[in-house]
Amino acid sequence: MTQQNISRIEQEEEVDDVTLDRIAKVLGVSAEAIKNFDEEATVNIVSNFTSQDSSTINAINIQPTFNPVDKIVELYERLLQVEREKVELLERMLKSQSSDE
Repeated sequence: MTQQNISRIEQEEEVDDVTLDRIAKVLGVSAEAIKNFDEEATVNIVSNFTSQDSSTINAINIQPTFNPVDKIVELYERLLQVEREKVELLERMLKSQSSDE
């Protein structure tokens, strides 16, 4: 089926039963499900499912794949290194100033 045919079907007020049965078969649903489709009801079902799903996810205790203490130590070591570099820079600047005087 071409995109043109699909667009034509979408524009029709009513779809004949044979075409509707073929579409339903491809989608894996019944023709009745398509005929009785209610967008608002579907949105409500999805919304309710999402709310229940997120509470289930929140109930699961997910363990990190790294040791948080190790990450803190790593961050602390990086901060110390940066501070050491600052001190060295300041010392060089002070020496440079005192030698210029």
